Amino acid sequence: MQAHNRTAARLAWARLATADPTLDLQAASSDASSRSYWRGLSGGRSLIVMDSPPAQEDPRPWVEIGARLALNGLHVPAVYAQDLEQGFLLIEDLGTRLYLPELNERTADALYGNAMDALLRIQTRMDFSALPPYDQAFLLRELEVMPEWFLGRHLGHAPTGEERQVLDAAFHILIDNAMEQPRRFVHRDFHSRNLLIIEQNSPGIIDFQGALAGPIAYDLASLLRDCYIAWDDERVEAWVEGYRVRLRDAQALDGTIGRERFLRWFELIGLQRHIKVLGQFYRLWYRDGKSGYLADVPRVYHYVVAVARRYPELRDFVALVERHAEGLDLTQVADA
Repeated sequence: MQAHNRTAARLAWARLATADPTLDLQAASSDASSRSYWRGLSGGRSLIVMDSPPAQEDPRPWVEIGARLALNGLHVPAVYAQDLEQGFLLIEDLGTRLYLPELNERTADALYGNAMDALLRIQTRMDFSALPPYDQAFLLRELEVMPEWFLGRHLGHAPTGEERQVLDAAFHILIDNAMEQPRRFVHRDFHSRNLLIIEQNSPGIIDFQGALAGPIAYDLASLLRDCYIAWDDERVEAWVEGYRVRLRDAQALDGTIGRERFLRWFELIGLQRHIKVLGQFYRLWYRDGKSGYLADVPRVYHYVVAVARRYPELRDFVALVERHAEGLDLTQVADA
């Protein structure tokens, strides 16, 4: 459907769903996919229309997973009306108070405390048996985004045979780390741009449609090693240890898993995520023309290098990355 026709169809559907022929919609937000969100006022209440073109972004997983999260006490947007064939949903407006702009030294403990309360509910209550597995093949596909789009497309470097061996060895270490962890429901983007401060049962949680059954430390790493905001290692490690103890006490984690092993799980699954994201942010620019993520590349790059340096078995990997990227302004890109 052409953009103009889609706009007209979206507004017509929203007016019918709200029984409000005067309803107007304004852009609320968009994400890294084809999905977009539109805000309107009807009957004195603010509502959101989610536009999820089925050919690109099937809305069914969002509806199904959201319903299950809500049943388990998590605050996700309520659905008031839906047309899954067209890909339109009328949903609750959780507001505009994203975690990211409100996180600071004074608020971090309380906000992350609420987020980890929610994450613990997810990891102890959510049945993940029907979710697709976050398996070795999936993890590897994600990791390969970095050599394709960061090294290849952005830096113009095709890894040599020896460099390919280095990449393969590092990826094997990261995949092994992921696969040895207990399986849980994994949101996959549990971070400051997908969490909102709301009055009741905060945080509000969005962008959960890609959930998988995967490593227990993944969402914790998404939250505390956020692509969009960084904290000092001592503080992060204290949060991680506190959460490990809560998992253990909730019998969601074997008591034999100590601080060091859980921290390694956390750091290396976070590294897997950031290697993927380092490629994704450039793919969003070169393939999709979305430049908004480029400013966050230096933080992601720093995570990759800083964490990999801590592990001797990843020494060759970090040397490879630094050899091709160090000293460059990673926010500057060629035209798409």
